Amino acid sequence: MASFPPLRNDLILRTARGETTDRTPVWMMRQAGRYLPEYREIREEHDFFEVVETPELAAEVTIQPVERFPLDAAILFCDIMVVPEAMGLTVKMVSGQGPTFPRPLTTPDEMERLVEPDIDAALGHVFEALTTTRKQLNGRVPLIGFAGAPWTLMAYMVEGSGSKSYRAARRWLYRYPEASKALLQRTTDVIVDYLIGQVEAGAQMLQVFDSWAGLHSPERFRTFCLPYLGEIAARVKDVYPEVPLVVFAKGAYHAVDTLADTNYDVLSLDWRMAPSAARKTVGDRAVLQGNLDPCALYAPPDVLRREVRHMLAGFGPRHHIANLGHGMLPDHDPEHARVFVETVHEHSEKMRTI
Repeated sequence: MASFPPLRNDLILRTARGETTDRTPVWMMRQAGRYLPEYREIREEHDFFEVVETPELAAEVTIQPVERFPLDAAILFCDIMVVPEAMGLTVKMVSGQGPTFPRPLTTPDEMERLVEPDIDAALGHVFEALTTTRKQLNGRVPLIGFAGAPWTLMAYMVEGSGSKSYRAARRWLYRYPEASKALLQRTTDVIVDYLIGQVEAGAQMLQVFDSWAGLHSPERFRTFCLPYLGEIAARVKDVYPEVPLVVFAKGAYHAVDTLADTNYDVLSLDWRMAPSAARKTVGDRAVLQGNLDPCALYAPPDVLRREVRHMLAGFGPRHHIANLGHGMLPDHDPEHARVFVETVHEHSEKMRTI
């Protein structure tokens, strides 16, 4: 493992471990990206995957929001689709459509196209980007790494692109349940090695994104999501027990109680779950993250501040990492992101003195 500068702001790491802190840490999903003019300048000269696959560019983009806002963490600029790519599938980023697979997996026989990747060879650019970013941050804030969850990656690999219902992917689960489990397990194995490699490259905290977990009934979630999410956390913790793990099972409100009993330190919530309800369910078994509606950033600053204060009150002053309930949107005003971050700083400090 490389040698890195000492960390000067460990607030988010201490919070994730359940320690009491003097204010609530804050970062934003998709905090590096299209809403920032400095990012758009880079994209005028480089396409999306060129930025992801060029460590120096990925590091520059990762650090851009940290230079702008008083954030408590950086999250690597990357994409969850690097795992399906490493497994042998072609992924293209289509403007206005997102990631697409020219040849999705239409039947279980097509799983023969998948490979067991050499993680260092296939994803070495991600590891190099993490190391470069960690050094350039110079201890300012911790660096978060991430991966997509097995079901969410499978949904794209089978569907071929984003979808409202993911009918083709969900059809797979009913038609080919054993093949589905085999695909989820193969993907899980790659994700585990990938996340461990991220820690070795410099990541100080990890988040697993299960963006489409909410498509399932509770029973289907317990069959096709929970075992693999749990296995990822257990296996990563076996190697790096001190590294905080976050899971974002978007829309799976029924699973909050169950996920609190896994090895994840932090449960990230989307904006549709009341913080007070999640807190009542989880208690002190896990730290909660979230969950401002991203569209609240379109509000005038005074309204936005009120919404942030309301969110903080719902979570309370302990065991909370402030974030959005989903990612930043391309047409967000960067100055409204600043209002969000600064209001978390100011109000969470006041909450601890009342």
